[in-house]
Amino acid sequence: MLELANAKNQVKNRSTEDWLPVKAIQNGMIYTYGNYKVTGVKITPRNIFILDANSQDNILISLKNFYNMIDFEFWLVVADRPVDLSIYMSQLQLQLNDTQAPAIRKLILQDLDKAQMFINNNIVDTEYYLLFKEKDEDIIQKKIRLLINGLATCGLNAAQASNEDLRVMLDNFLNGGQTTEFGTVMPV
Repeated sequence: MLELANAKNQVKNRSTEDWLPVKAIQNGMIYTYGNYKVTGVKITPRNIFILDANSQDNILISLKNFYNMIDFEFWLVVADRPVDLSIYMSQLQLQLNDTQAPAIRKLILQDLDKAQMFINNNIVDTEYYLLFKEKDEDIIQKKIRLLINGLATCGLNAAQASNEDLRVMLDNFLNGGQTTEFGTVMPV
């Protein structure tokens, strides 16, 4: 009976990190305990709805063909990343301090107000990823090139997901989209 109580306490004291098969995030990959590497590409968003109908149709047909050409398991992931406007707001404040013209000051103040509204409403950037898991490094690089080139034929830019991208994605899923402002908490 005592062993069962100890086992329950051990389960209660485990952190979320203990349940994940993640060993490390490095070189643009999530390394798992199963010797898999999870990686993929980050797709630069493009608003196709500002294009004419024919261009929209061509991009959608290209995307359909691209997805049908992929012959391995993949995940299409959409993640929100908090927008950091602090540098932009600092630059605006410097411009405001250096400007004497009332009309320009008014425009800068309006931009500062709009940026503050975005901050108050927790505005996020939506990011798009195509991820896959693989063990072999050579196959990983071939798949990355295939995805980047295939998306380029659709008129989309993509690059391998960075360590920071993967961390933000995991943080997004583990914390329900809430940004954590504290360091890692380890059980005592």
